[in-house]
Amino acid sequence: MTDLPFDGEISRYFREDAPADVRAEIEGVKKGEILATDFPYDKKWKRSEYEEALAALQIELVKMQRWAKETGQRIAIVFEGRDAAGKGGTIKRFRENLNPRGARVVALSKPTDAEAGQWYFQRYIQHLPTAGEIVFFDRSWYNRGVVENVFGFCSDKQREKWFEQVNPFEQMLVDEGIKVFKIWLNVDRAAQLQRFMDREGDPLKHWKLSWIDVEGLKKWDEYTAAIKETLSKTHTDDTPWIAVLSADKRRARVNAIRAVLNQLDYTGKDAKALGLVDQKIAGGPEIMTENAGG
Repeated sequence: MTDLPFDGEISRYFREDAPADVRAEIEGVKKGEILATDFPYDKKWKRSEYEEALAALQIELVKMQRWAKETGQRIAIVFEGRDAAGKGGTIKRFRENLNPRGARVVALSKPTDAEAGQWYFQRYIQHLPTAGEIVFFDRSWYNRGVVENVFGFCSDKQREKWFEQVNPFEQMLVDEGIKVFKIWLNVDRAAQLQRFMDREGDPLKHWKLSWIDVEGLKKWDEYTAAIKETLSKTHTDDTPWIAVLSADKRRARVNAIRAVLNQLDYTGKDAKALGLVDQKIAGGPEIMTENAGG
């Protein structure tokens, strides 16, 4: 009997079922290298440079929150991506120096029976930001476009109805004055599997794993198809996707923050401290690659 979650199914998948090129990539990676075949950089960003950039951005985030509070801004930031893409870690870097009373995370579990009988968007509406508030959605109404589709949790008819409604729903939020940002964190297949194995081997991270993660390893291509369709149909002028390549978590976190702050005209904005978005790391869905699920 094993102490590993799901009886060590993740490491068994690596040994027996993972594509040979993915397994070879993981086995051949050297310290400091990035597990991503098509990633624009070979090495992880130096910690010193990352920490310097992140520290400057923390000050900018605090300024932005103060501005949002003083002017009554409502800001909703949606984080999506495959499992282990880095959603939680990126949200943490957005929030770590913000006043938690005005910057909360919404991470909903599966719908209750009552919620399952509601209009699909209904349970998300009650979590939208009020005046002066920033809300971070750790997964969102986009579950229907990808996860629910891949695992058969919704019918094709339900998903088609969702596609008919999602863009008008988001347009209503924008027309209401809510600033909506949609961030898709994109992880390479080898990097995702390595992160799962790291979690499997660390008792402090076992809680991050679920059977969806285990079963999802076998459904990479199905996820890829669902992601492509969802992003292509929901990338609009008023609510575009910000795609962030996340094989290097440091670059992903900094550029996700920059991508949001660069679009907000908050008081005291310091362009030099903010820095420019690395367009090799963050941009539209077109920067995503096959290995990263795009």
